[in-house]
Amino acid sequence: MKRTRKGAVKATQKGAAVKPAAKKGVAKKSTAAGPAASKAAGAKPESRLAMIRRARRINRELAEVYPYAHPELDFRNPFELLLATVLSAQTTDLRVNQTTPALFAAYPTPEDLAAANPEEVEQIIRPTGFFRAKTRSIMGIAAALRDEFGGEVPGRLEDLVKLPGVGRKTANVVLGNAFGVPGITVDTHFGRLVRRFGWTEQEDPEKVEAEICAIFPKSEWTMLSHRVVFHGRRICHSRKPACGACPIAPLCPSYGEGEIDPEKAQKLLKYEKGGFPGQRLSPPPDYPGLPAPPLGAA
Repeated sequence: MKRTRKGAVKATQKGAAVKPAAKKGVAKKSTAAGPAASKAAGAKPESRLAMIRRARRINRELAEVYPYAHPELDFRNPFELLLATVLSAQTTDLRVNQTTPALFAAYPTPEDLAAANPEEVEQIIRPTGFFRAKTRSIMGIAAALRDEFGGEVPGRLEDLVKLPGVGRKTANVVLGNAFGVPGITVDTHFGRLVRRFGWTEQEDPEKVEAEICAIFPKSEWTMLSHRVVFHGRRICHSRKPACGACPIAPLCPSYGEGEIDPEKAQKLLKYEKGGFPGQRLSPPPDYPGLPAPPLGAA
């Protein structure tokens, strides 16, 4: 079956249109899923240079599709971002954003949280799940910040990963978005997409990070992470990617893993691409979608 380039995604609301997939000069390719299928069909394997050029073109295309890409956790300072990122494990950013206003109001500083009653903290963060373990983590972080860093979140990766429950992913989120230090954030969305794009075959997050860092200039690392995650949440879903509504489909070796019918694919789009609220209660001013509702809102 020949792949269709018709039915480019229409604007679901002002400023939220997805660019049409059709591009001049993009060679036709197999609709078989994944790079392995092309090799099986006898196609010449993609060289590393060609892969790097394609990867960087995908990044440029995603920058046009998501010029408003941003961290989807609400925060006002590095301490809030650090806590929100830790709380986001095993839950959605939306649920974290609906929960943290009460937490930040009650405990605005590391000193306040370190001295808190654990049971009261548990009650506040209960909606995020695993609330007992998360309470131990964030109170441990607060105590470490108070005792070892003068109550300030450190701006170096080697210091951040010393905090209880903080790994490279969390550290890179904080560094990239609170301190402006470039970093690749390998969450489940990022890992899934970079493998679909054929940029890496690695599964281990640190190995994925290392291989992707080698493809892109350091200045692109943080925004690349946001763009890829945005695409994974909105179009390139885990179980059923909306291939027929994907603006970078001509560049993707995994085209066809998901729904290729444009009309059916359109119905799979999420957040602002599907006309629905985003995950942040307080999104950036340039975000074209709707803010998320607070906890308990209808």
